[in-house]
Amino acid sequence: MVEQLHKRFIDEQVRMILERYLKKELSAKQGMDLLGLKRSQFFEWVKRYKESGEDFNIEYKRSNDHRRISEAIEENIQKELTIEKAFIDDPAMTIRFYNYSYIQDLLSEKYQQEVSLPTIIDRAKKKGFTYQDQKRGFMTMR
Repeated sequence: MVEQLHKRFIDEQVRMILERYLKKELSAKQGMDLLGLKRSQFFEWVKRYKESGEDFNIEYKRSNDHRRISEAIEENIQKELTIEKAFIDDPAMTIRFYNYSYIQDLLSEKYQQEVSLPTIIDRAKKKGFTYQDQKRGFMTMR
């Protein structure tokens, strides 16, 4: 696999090639060959160069906006799973499985918090609201 553009070239090299392409000194094919890009990616770089002008750079910036849920949501998931566990553990009740969709609806209605089902299931496994069956893996029933 070819290395990324910012690892193979410096800003000035890419800027020079794109500038020569825009001045019609190079064809698109020659520019693509020099940069080692396919057609669509090459024209994305041309567009980016036209938009930024002198501020053009090829540095790759990773975004650090990891999606994490707040502590309040964590606590509310734990609280609702605990309530649900009490129903499951009660032999007089006919409930035998966790209803994660119900918990999701409760979080939405009661606390106005949006949480995905995989997040709720993941928290149930991490907090010990499930047990591991020898044959089938994790179980979410009594």
